[in-house]
Amino acid sequence: MEDMMIPQNDFDRLLFFEAARKTSEHHYASDPQDTDNLTRWGGALLELSQFQQGTDCVKMVKDAVSKLEEALKINPTKHDTLWCLGNAHTSHAFLTPEHEVAKIYFKKASQCFQQAVDQDPANELYRKSLELNEKAPELHLEVHKQMFNPQSGGSSAGSNLKGPKKKKNSDLKYDILGWIVLAVGIVAWVGMAKSHVPPPPPPHPF
Repeated sequence: MEDMMIPQNDFDRLLFFEAARKTSEHHYASDPQDTDNLTRWGGALLELSQFQQGTDCVKMVKDAVSKLEEALKINPTKHDTLWCLGNAHTSHAFLTPEHEVAKIYFKKASQCFQQAVDQDPANELYRKSLELNEKAPELHLEVHKQMFNPQSGGSSAGSNLKGPKKKKNSDLKYDILGWIVLAVGIVAWVGMAKSHVPPPPPPHPF
């Protein structure tokens, strides 16, 4: 566990969402049409992507997108799924270095968030996500400028970019994905509770 360099609370979250992923995968075998389960599965994968690096991270985000899109094929107006899919597209965009390509994912995210708002106009979280996503392309430019030009100054982001250079990029990615998936994780957890899925056992003491 020491090699992972993950704080204990994040490690607990990793264990929780890995258990959630396995539970959803098992349930899918018996009921592939359960859109709530597919949404929880996608949300768990998106959470778990935060703990991956490089291509593994991108692959897990893509897996999350596929599960969420599968749910929407069954129920195209399911607003919590639309919202989770918007977050997945936003994650994919931030993991994409090419700005013009990233803008395509941001646009997809905006469409998902807008559809979620249309289905549930009173939901403040959906509206806030739509609002934040409009500013995301500008943040993407700033983030990747800092990542690829670490000597260029950037006082506004300086406090987040301290420490060894190798650690810098992964920490920045971790922080960005953190604010994207935090609420997704909460939704997935609540969904599990509503479906009476037993939560994973607490981690064994070390």
